Order: sequence, then structure tokens, then C-alpha cells
Amino acid sequence: MLRLRPLRARAIARTLFAPTGLAEAIERLGFVQADPIRAPARAQDLILRLRVLGYGAGTLERAYAALSVEEEYLYAYGFATEALSSLLHPRVLPGRLSALDKKVLALVAAADTLHPRELDAHLGRRRVVNAWGGFSQATKRALERLHHRGLLRVARRESGVRVYQVVPPAAQQLSPDLRLQKLALAVANVLAPVAEPTLLRITTRLRRWLPKAGPAKAQLASLLHDGTLVADELSGVRYLWPAADGAHDEPPRVVRFLAPFDPLVWDRTRFEQLWGWAYRFEAYTPVHKRVRGYYALPLLWRDEIVGWANASALGGSLEVDVGFVSGRPKERDFNRELAAEIERLRVFLRSEPATLPAETAASAE
Repeated sequence: MLRLRPLRARAIARTLFAPTGLAEAIERLGFVQADPIRAPARAQDLILRLRVLGYGAGTLERAYAALSVEEEYLYAYGFATEALSSLLHPRVLPGRLSALDKKVLALVAAADTLHPRELDAHLGRRRVVNAWGGFSQATKRALERLHHRGLLRVARRESGVRVYQVVPPAAQQLSPDLRLQKLALAVANVLAPVAEPTLLRITTRLRRWLPKAGPAKAQLASLLHDGTLVADELSGVRYLWPAADGAHDEPPRVVRFLAPFDPLVWDRTRFEQLWGWAYRFEAYTPVHKRVRGYYALPLLWRDEIVGWANASALGGSLEVDVGFVSGRPKERDFNRELAAEIERLRVFLRSEPATLPAETAASAE
């Protein structure tokens, strides 16, 4: 039976490992979630700044073409290693390519790499309703569909906009069951210790692209049976993690601002069990209903998430407002460590070429 503090320590130590090189950090994580909002920086940059030596905002976008990574959808949209990307394709998806999809695919193939605006001269700027109820260009949606099908990849980004190129249809040597097990293990590697219901839910969604695979529950049972995953229970919830995990030291006495999609806080149910309060991402919450702020960053102190920070980098200066769940920590070194984290954030943001106003940043993609 797990105890709370050791489970916290395991969760912190396995994801907030000692900072290393960019390629090494991505390889260790396997997947880094992305989000276009910059308040004060994109989620992928906020996640990597805690895990990469000397990381500055925008580094991943600038280095992307030279890295062995792909933009992919796993349990969310983000950046995956080539090995993980290869497991995700081919996907079995409903329907056939539309006439527009075929035209877009042919144009990308003829251009080698193609920026979405280059399609306008050929196909116009017709708009369609997107998944969020707003409007997107029809050609942009076609590019996204082709990318999701594995027919296009993101070659690079220009000012945050995806530039695409054609890739050959993927071949797959692994059986559907083994692919699904490896995908489940990849998710567990990112989110461990992961609550079994959370991993089961994600694996079930992944199985929609692998209809010939056995039930998701059977895949997790197989990973547990052969010892690839291990499990233990805390207060009625079973947690799973890769068997290769070793012993974990106590978390250091430092303050860290976490991205809203950081692996440590991604599962809100686990968050509540481990830290005793409800954290919600409020960027899309009406202003008058927000409790903690537009883009509140969970504030980790030692092994406790004691509050949140709202950071604004507009006008060339950084302003950080902090709030606390149960009052400001009274340890004498907390204020010093909080100031040190604010300074680290300031240095990180200096490499960002431009900052978008927070309320309009969501339209950057």
C-alpha cells in the first residue's frame, strides 16, 4: 500500500529529472504536450525549461528541424520522439480523402514544403466551422486532417505556423496488440505514476486507431503480468509506473512554476489526491468565473504544490503575482527560492522574439 509522501516524491523525481540537453530531455519524456497560448510562454517551452539546461523560450521551435522529433497527437497534441511517432502510424480512420484533401496533398507534394498561406492562391480562403465552434480556413483543416492521417508531417514552424511536407504512407511490422501495449507504456512513461483509470481511458481512445487490437484493459493486464508495468494502491486508487523506475530521493527545497499541462499536473484527479486541492485551467473560463487566473501556473515548493503564479511579460518586463491555497509557506528559505524561480523565468523569457497579448494568443495557430 502506497503512502502519500513517497508517491509525491516518485511523481516529482521521475518527471523533474536533473536538467540535461534538449534532445536527451525529449527522449527521456517521449512526448511533450504543446499549446499555442503564450502567457507568458507556450506550454511546450514552459515544460522543457525545467528539464533542459539553459533552455530559452522558443528554443524547441528553432531547433525542431534538427531534432529527431515529430508533431503528433498522443493523448494530446505535442512533440513526440521518432520512435513514438512510428508507433502511431498507420492509423485506421473513418472515411476517405475528400476532393479538397486530395488537391491539398498534391500541392504539398509538388512544393516539397508548403506554408498554409501558399494554398490561398490555388484554393482560396473559404472558411468552415472548426471543432471549437469558431471558424478556420478549409485548407487549414485539410492540412490538419492529412497530418492526422500520417500523409503529411510538420517540417518546421515559421512564427508558430506549421509548414508541412509529404511523407510516404507508413508501414507497420508490429501486431496491433503489441503496438497498443507500447503506446500505453509510452503514456505511462510520461504521466507515471499514472492512475489506472486514466491510463485505461487513454489506451481505450488510442485503440480506436487500432481496431484489430484486443481490449485496452487486456493490454494493461498483459503489461502488468509480464512485469513491464508495476502497480500499487493509494486510498483506493491503483497507480501504475514502468518497472524500470528505481529509488527516488526527496524533492529538493526549490520553487518551480509548472505549465498547466506539465506531466506532474496533467491528470487533475491525481492532482487532487496528491495535493489536496482542485486545480483548473481557466484560459477558456469567462473572466468573472475565474478563481486563480487566465493562465495560472501551479507553484511547486519541495514536494507540495502550495499555490499558483500568474506571470505577465508584456512591455518588456516580467510581473509575477502569486496566490496560495492555505497561506504563504513560513519556511525561511521559501522567499529566497521564490525570487530565484522568478529570475529563472525572466532569463528564460528573454530569448522569446515576441510576446503576444494573453487574451489573443490562443489564435496563434
